[in-house]
Amino acid sequence: MKIYTYAKCSTCRNALKWLDSKNISYKNLPIRETPPSVAELKKMLKAYDGNIRRLLNTSSKDYRELGIKDQLDDMKAEDVFTLMQQNGNLVKRPFVIDKDAMITGFKADEWQEKLG
Repeated sequence: MKIYTYAKCSTCRNALKWLDSKNISYKNLPIRETPPSVAELKKMLKAYDGNIRRLLNTSSKDYRELGIKDQLDDMKAEDVFTLMQQNGNLVKRPFVIDKDAMITGFKADEWQEKLG
């Protein structure tokens, strides 16, 4: 399992604590320096039935400053992926890629259902 996180993000830290408490092994990657690959973003988009908003960190300063909210409906997924590759802060975190589960954000009940 790969999990992309930001060290200063309390939600990411809680997710890592949850994984540790369940003895689930993972590879932790810094989301800003090494954002998910385009292939991983495509898999996640498919897991969320094409809802690209589920992949975006809509509360980030970068998201607001770039005005993505107002442009998103007219953007192609590939263009959004390019932005996410250039700026890992745009990716919703934590971002989990596993052979059996793909999850953005951390909600313990959802994680228990998918990873537990």
